[in-house]
Amino acid sequence: MKRALLSVSDKKGIVDFAKNLSKLGFEIISTGGTFKLLNENGIKVVEIDEVTKFPECFEGRVKTLNPYIHGGILYRRDKKSHIDEAKNLNVKAIDLVCVNLYPFKETIEKTNDFEEIIENIDIGGPTMVRSAAKNFKDVIIVTDTNDYDKIIKAIKDKKDDFDFRKNLMIKAYSKTASYDSMIANYMNERFNNGFGAQQFIVGNKVANTRYGENPHQRGALYEFDNFYSKNFKTLKGEVSFNNLTDMNGAVKIASAFGDENAVCISKHGNPCGFAIKNTLLESYTEALKCDPISAYGGVVAVNGTVDKELATKMNEIFLEVIIAGKITKEAIEVFSNKKRIKLFEYNSDKLLVSHDKYDFKHINGGFVFQDSDKVKDNEVKSAKLVGKKEATKQELKDLEIAYKVASLTKSNCVVYVKNSAMVAVGMGMTSRVDAAQCALKKAIELGLDVSGSVLASEAFFPFRDSIDAAAKAGISAIIEPGGSIRDKEVIEAANEHNISLYFSEIRHFLH
Repeated sequence: MKRALLSVSDKKGIVDFAKNLSKLGFEIISTGGTFKLLNENGIKVVEIDEVTKFPECFEGRVKTLNPYIHGGILYRRDKKSHIDEAKNLNVKAIDLVCVNLYPFKETIEKTNDFEEIIENIDIGGPTMVRSAAKNFKDVIIVTDTNDYDKIIKAIKDKKDDFDFRKNLMIKAYSKTASYDSMIANYMNERFNNGFGAQQFIVGNKVANTRYGENPHQRGALYEFDNFYSKNFKTLKGEVSFNNLTDMNGAVKIASAFGDENAVCISKHGNPCGFAIKNTLLESYTEALKCDPISAYGGVVAVNGTVDKELATKMNEIFLEVIIAGKITKEAIEVFSNKKRIKLFEYNSDKLLVSHDKYDFKHINGGFVFQDSDKVKDNEVKSAKLVGKKEATKQELKDLEIAYKVASLTKSNCVVYVKNSAMVAVGMGMTSRVDAAQCALKKAIELGLDVSGSVLASEAFFPFRDSIDAAAKAGISAIIEPGGSIRDKEVIEAANEHNISLYFSEIRHFLH
């Protein structure tokens, strides 16, 4: 008779799984709460003590760490010496191990009690998983409640072959690696301020992308905490690697203004249009004016619902991607004849962001890791007026928009906003003066009037020449972090030109 050891924290589906295993001729061995549940449901089950010949002890800390358990899992069925030794030691084979681990993540989310947290670090579970995974040719290792039906069918159909077991083994080692990484990261967070000797980045695969940035590269989407699985929905088209990275920037900007009707148009990860107006249709229309040429084939992030009217307006040009809180059926129908457009939503009233605590970037030979940057809601409201002239209410609103967009755009960057719409942007330049001049040059080419607009820079202006240039363009207010050794000259220039000047005293580089 084959034997199955079931010891699970998440008991979803375990009763039916045990019943089906019994029908297939397995003797069921179990522990603690799992044993009790199976017994209450009329399943013939052997308690672990009967196998180990040793009681559970130390408040359940030790129950499966026993040679009768691990010997039964680990001995090789294809080696006579192992078979003979198992017989001499009276170690009986365990042919299937079903384990899911103590809920460490749920525990650290609900309590800061270190004693409780320590008790929710699983020891026996990962050990059994690793043992069974090591001997996967002889032992089926089950770590996912969603695999129960698939495993029963494979055993029943005699298709639990090498490849089937191999895939379960890979999943098992991924589970224990992820679990241990989570514990290590938590301990470093608690005792080393989040920056320990090692840093583990673990993501769950959502799907392959057709390729990476270029056709000769492979690519895939991985997620933290099921963010995409739970929220992201494809309505039309197939999301690509580049779509995902481009959308990331547009969504961050459009969602940075709470519930407001924000629309961001992006190209290659950089904003080329942004506006907040009374309706999303007005917002899109104004955002498009900033740079309709770059918007062609771009990404539009809508902080709300795309309805038929907005879709009709969007459909006037070629857009590659639309991402929104929601897109109505009527709006989807508007785009039905556009083969190349891709539509995605979060099935939410507004765009969603995950608010990841940390950020990292690959560099040659490793990665750099940091706290995530975020513009706090009060940064503009709390900015220090360093010039003589106060900004008007509308200028303060425009400064907030310009400042947030600049903070989420590649450095060196300057952003011009007028009446709650971006009218010019210069980004990713080697010189801040070049960024300002390029933005103004493009605005002039497009016939946009920047006079009366406000200007934001994500880092300080090192010289007064940028202020002089802004005055020549008719800029009415400026916000920047400050912190230059020539701040005094910059302030004097703003006063000379009657420009409102604010220092946020916080820099937001994005490299």
